[in-house]
Amino acid sequence: MRVQAFNEMPEAEALQQMISCCHSHHWAQRMLEARPYPDLVALLRCAQSFWTTVGEADLLEAFSGHARIGDLSKLRDKFSRAHAEQGQVVKADETVLQSLLQLNQLYEARYGFIFIVCATGKSASEMLELLQQRLTSSRSTELATAKVEQAKITAIRLNALFEEKAVLTH
Repeated sequence: MRVQAFNEMPEAEALQQMISCCHSHHWAQRMLEARPYPDLVALLRCAQSFWTTVGEADLLEAFSGHARIGDLSKLRDKFSRAHAEQGQVVKADETVLQSLLQLNQLYEARYGFIFIVCATGKSASEMLELLQQRLTSSRSTELATAKVEQAKITAIRLNALFEEKAVLTH
């Protein structure tokens, strides 16, 4: 899809496109309200800007749209977003997979939301190491870290959604 097509898309369809990139209805609605976008760079800047202002409820809603890292039932479905984003986890040995499962459950019990990490380019072992490190953080630190990780994931998904490609520099 091109940005121009997104600008002209009916609201309900455009909303679904944004929610597919970030499962926060508040954020997605703001993305629609900012239309039309002149190009992908402008769209990505708005996405980033709007994400910095979301509250905890929006964060938790966005996180709820993710598969758990290492969720093998989702990873085995080669058409799922989890497979596309976490596909390297399937290659991990059983010990790493079991550790991911157990620590994910511990993480969720401790913080009240699933472990969020931008999995692109990371092995299962790397994600396990990050999960172990982040289990020592406070809840507020984890929310802030997960918010940054969600922003990375959203940018990757937005870039994948549009035919044009753009990279933001700060």
